[in-house]
Amino acid sequence: MVFCRVESWLTGRRLVSLPFSDHCEPLVDRPEDMQAIAVALDQEGRGGQWRYIEMRPLQGFEIVTSLPHTTVPYTFHQLDLRPDLDTLFRNCHKSSTQRKILRAEREGLECREGSTDELLDLFYKLHTITRQRHNRPPQPRKWFVNLMDCFGDALKVRVAFQGDRPVAALLTIRHKDTLVYKYGGSDSRFNNLGSMHFLLWRAIQEAKASGLHFFDFGRTEAAQHGLITFKKRWGTTESSLIYSRYGLSDKVTHMFESSTASWKSKVAKYLLAHMQPGVLSLAGRALYRHVG
Repeated sequence: MVFCRVESWLTGRRLVSLPFSDHCEPLVDRPEDMQAIAVALDQEGRGGQWRYIEMRPLQGFEIVTSLPHTTVPYTFHQLDLRPDLDTLFRNCHKSSTQRKILRAEREGLECREGSTDELLDLFYKLHTITRQRHNRPPQPRKWFVNLMDCFGDALKVRVAFQGDRPVAALLTIRHKDTLVYKYGGSDSRFNNLGSMHFLLWRAIQEAKASGLHFFDFGRTEAAQHGLITFKKRWGTTESSLIYSRYGLSDKVTHMFESSTASWKSKVAKYLLAHMQPGVLSLAGRALYRHVG
């Protein structure tokens, strides 16, 4: 299991496996390996330099440790691509997902895809608008540039156009037999066209044609009921992601988490909701390093 440091004066110094990832399985084969992890957790946790240590496994497991232990729940959705394409479409919710895909086709939406700077700029603008809608700062543009450099051909940006107007965009990353839907954004004025459904279906079709086995819709915070319903309506399998946090205290949230109800968190969310996109991007550049 790989742990990385999050060095932040704002949200606390933490060890996280793995920052900015939805899940990270421990690389162990034997029970004694898990015990070695438990011993390392105790040593690091009681050293006093970390606010907490966070593990993000895809499958739940237990570690015996004397450290206080809290959990953070998420919902995880994954689509099995092994059935034929017609079956995948029929498994989608008829009155929302299927209808939106067909609506997008009737509207003549077009998709442009690749990993060019031009497509990244279009994606980033729509992503920033969406993050503002959700009262959250966007990741710095440099973050996405670094992703493109690191993942190469495994990363693809897809942008939906109505005529010459970009109306939605998403970013996917291919890993082994899975295509991961990682980031997205849309102009809400055109959501009735089914633009995000159009892009996701295109991505699913391409993943299926490439012989991949799974389409990963990623994690969703437990309180985001609308997003959970949206992902479920693609015929996905729903499961729980349970993050485990170990520290000397049972108070191990930080101000940028949706579940945090402190006055600092409320003020931050209010300010973010009223920032202009350009200012919001600057805020993201300053704050994102503190999230992890």
